[in-house]
Amino acid sequence: MKAEDIKNDLTAAIPGIQVTVEGEALIVAPENLLAAAGFLKENEKYRLDYLSCLTGVDYLAKGHLESVNHLYSVEKKTGPVVVKVRVPRNNPKMPSLVPFYRGAEFQERESFDLFGIVYEGHPDLRRILLWDEFEGHPMRKDYVQEDQDQP
Repeated sequence: MKAEDIKNDLTAAIPGIQVTVEGEALIVAPENLLAAAGFLKENEKYRLDYLSCLTGVDYLAKGHLESVNHLYSVEKKTGPVVVKVRVPRNNPKMPSLVPFYRGAEFQERESFDLFGIVYEGHPDLRRILLWDEFEGHPMRKDYVQEDQDQP
């Protein structure tokens, strides 16, 4: 499956969708994520029914965070199809994929905990690795540990 072909199918099926191709990854606007996920999961050509990995990435210099999703089809034995969603660091919100992929539940919580990405519509978005009172998101590139600022 070529990313450019998938992009063409998405734009033909979903009017007004914002999707670009970067390498072999699809970059989907946050407001189009659920439509794209629904299409990729339900469309007979793709049947991408398994989310194997969801993780965050911090692009400090570019001013955004990414949620990177690897989708596979168990039925067709194909994949991965990489779908990325970019959000600004100062307002990192995007829809949750839990309605389409139950396996996204813990992975979104991890990304929320470590990067601060808010997955709207998540059924139980709370820290999963760190304690509730922990301040900050330690995987962000601008995070400074308490003892790091001492000479």
